[in-house]
Amino acid sequence: MIARLVLAAVLGGVIGLERELKHRPAGLRTNMFMCFGSAMFTVLSLQLGGPNDSTRIAAQIISGIGFIGAGSILRDKGGVTGLTTAATIFVVASIGMACGGGLYMLAIFATILLFLALRALGWMERRFNLKPLIMDYSIVTDKSLQEIVEAINKVLEEQGKELSGMRLSKVDGKERIVFSVGGTRNEHQELLNNLRQSADLHGVEAAAGPEVD
Repeated sequence: MIARLVLAAVLGGVIGLERELKHRPAGLRTNMFMCFGSAMFTVLSLQLGGPNDSTRIAAQIISGIGFIGAGSILRDKGGVTGLTTAATIFVVASIGMACGGGLYMLAIFATILLFLALRALGWMERRFNLKPLIMDYSIVTDKSLQEIVEAINKVLEEQGKELSGMRLSKVDGKERIVFSVGGTRNEHQELLNNLRQSADLHGVEAAAGPEVD
C-alpha cells in the first residue's frame, strides 16, 4: 500500500511539474496531492469497504474531482479559460486511482501519455499559432472617452472580437484606456494594424497577456 501511494505521488508530481513550468494555477503540489489523495481513497475503499462494498469510497472520487475541476474553469467575454487545467486534474485523479488499485503499468502509461500530450500538443499550438492568448491594448489620448470607445468597438466588430475588460486612468491630464481582447497571435497582429489605421486610435500599443489554458 505504501508503494502505491509513493508511486501516485511521483506520477502526480511529474504532471504537476510540467504544469508548474507553464505557470498554470494547478501546479506541482496540486497535482501531486490530487493523485496521492485519489490513491489514498482507493486504498481505503479496498481496505475498509469489505469484499462486497470495496468501491463505495472510490466511487465518490469522480464527483469530488469534477467539483474541483469545475472551480478552475472561468468564463468571461474573452472566452473560457481553465479547461485544460480541469481536464488535467480529472486525468491525474484517475492515475491516482489506478495506483491505489495496484494497476501500476496502466498508471505509468497514462502518465507518460498525458505528459507527452501536454508538451507536444502545446508546442504544436504555439508553432502553428493556434494557442489563444489575452492581449492588452493601451492608448493615451485627449479625445473624449465616448469617441475612443466607439472607435474601438467599431474595429472589434469588424474583426468579430469582443472586449474582455477595460481600465481607465489619467496620464498628464489625458485619458489612458487599457482594454483586453482574446485571440491567436495572427489575429492580434491583424487587430493591432486595424486599430492603428483608425483616425481616432493613433498610438495604440499592445502587450501580451496570459495564454488561454
